[in-house]
Amino acid sequence: MPKVKVATCWDDGVTTDIRLIALLHKYNAKATFNLNPGSAPQFTDSPTWKTAGENGWSRFGFRPGKVGLRDLKAVYGDFCVASHNWRHETVGRCTDQEFIKAAVDARKFLEDTFQKPCPGFAWPCGVVSPETIALLHENGFQYGRTCKYSEDITTCEEPLALNSNCHFLDDNFYEKFQNAKKYGAFYFWGHSYETLNYEPLWQQLEYKLAYLANDPDVEWVDVIDLVSLLHK
Repeated sequence: MPKVKVATCWDDGVTTDIRLIALLHKYNAKATFNLNPGSAPQFTDSPTWKTAGENGWSRFGFRPGKVGLRDLKAVYGDFCVASHNWRHETVGRCTDQEFIKAAVDARKFLEDTFQKPCPGFAWPCGVVSPETIALLHENGFQYGRTCKYSEDITTCEEPLALNSNCHFLDDNFYEKFQNAKKYGAFYFWGHSYETLNYEPLWQQLEYKLAYLANDPDVEWVDVIDLVSLLHK
């Protein structure tokens, strides 16, 4: 049976990525991390829980922390990284020129930090427009992941609006993987903070990675490798 290429990516550069990366290494899995360097502190934060009356963003009260700029290369150096804009600038919440500057500034920073090309992109909040797709093309980006889903990602006609198969917490994750096998590619994504540092959710994630790693038909690839499968 032909191999099924499996790719995954994770957004926002959060401290919980450190535990995720340990699992990825355990199962020899590849991944791409979509980073916002303008939002990162100098030093890595520790995950915390929001206290009563405390303002600011959290995920159901969980604050995952951010990987510090000084630690980016040590944490993510074994993996692909991609632009997720400088500070998560989102289409419609800023001008198109502000958007593309944020996309390019993040890429340049990451390429300088990691000393390797970073041609990928992940759309903040999944918001896409024809105008910003054109700007990413003009500036040399090779793909952009959306937050939409497709049964067969290899039929994508626009790599700068690349859908995935599912989110890592999808209730039908295993069924969607088995269905994607007939198309030759399976792509899932998420944020590691969505585990909430809750052990049963970490266990579910590890079961999924182990399930994929133990399938003899699986070949782990980077997201950029999926672009070559499009229009097959």
